Amino acid sequence: MKYADMHCDTITALYRSNGSLRENDLHIDLNKMRKGECLMQNFAVFTDIAKQDSSFTRAAIDYYYKQLEENKDLIAPAYTYEDILRNDENKKISAVLTLEEGSVIDDDLSNLDYYYDRGVRMITLTWNYPNGIGHPNFIYEKDRDHDKLHTINEKDGLTPFGIEYVRKMEELGIIVDVSHLSDAGFYDVLKYSTKPFVASHSNARAVCPVARNLSDGMIRKLADKGGVTGLNYCSAFIEDLNEEITMIDNMVRHIRYIVDVGGIDCIGLGSDFDGIGNKLEIKDASGVQKLYEALKAYFSQDELEKIFYRNVLRVYKETLK
Repeated sequence: MKYADMHCDTITALYRSNGSLRENDLHIDLNKMRKGECLMQNFAVFTDIAKQDSSFTRAAIDYYYKQLEENKDLIAPAYTYEDILRNDENKKISAVLTLEEGSVIDDDLSNLDYYYDRGVRMITLTWNYPNGIGHPNFIYEKDRDHDKLHTINEKDGLTPFGIEYVRKMEELGIIVDVSHLSDAGFYDVLKYSTKPFVASHSNARAVCPVARNLSDGMIRKLADKGGVTGLNYCSAFIEDLNEEITMIDNMVRHIRYIVDVGGIDCIGLGSDFDGIGNKLEIKDASGVQKLYEALKAYFSQDELEKIFYRNVLRVYKETLK
């Protein structure tokens, strides 16, 4: 079963280490992706604005294109839905460039045009800091054993600049990503957006009660909007006990729950590969078919295709320009 993955941090990791996309020790390289039957991978450039600025973002984008050029026999950039179909016909994996941390436009909406021209087709509005766009959805608080992401922010939403930011993204054809965003910010995006949006790497809060996951109400509203949430493979967002390994059965539990709440059309994959610190039962991108095998007991072939790639591609068809 081919799959589309809405989020990974691989390019950022490769840029920092001067590594190769073709073969490496990370969750994702081209050999692993081919074995896992990857159709399309979103590659996020993650910028930690406490340590870096937009010069890091721009340099990492340069590195992304350098890697695509060096491996153009196996992978090609995609800017539209049609590009993904064409690349698949040519037996190439599609790479979609995304940003994780929207403030790298440096408070200037015209810089969204720059990033669009560089190929960015999705932006995660916030990471773990407030920025000029909005607020993240948790505060780190210590308990006896570990940091736990459990404080839900229902007060601080998008700023006036953030509302204009979302409108400009939709005008250009850049998908709005609400993973990391506060609950209040989510509902502001719902209010001010006119197209489907995504939570590229978020799970079900009722199954794992951390603020990074979506409430039942958010899942339903996202589904009503035609959007998709991508299953995040990180153990902290899969299992509240914060196990050291992400088990497939627990991944399945989130998918089944999200489908029960929002319907079959609102769930996809958003691995967070190479942004995950724990081990995975599926190990890396080469093991994604293990998840497919586990889900066959609960879903039809048509439903599995929706989960693994068709839901995500539908959103891309409706939003990308």
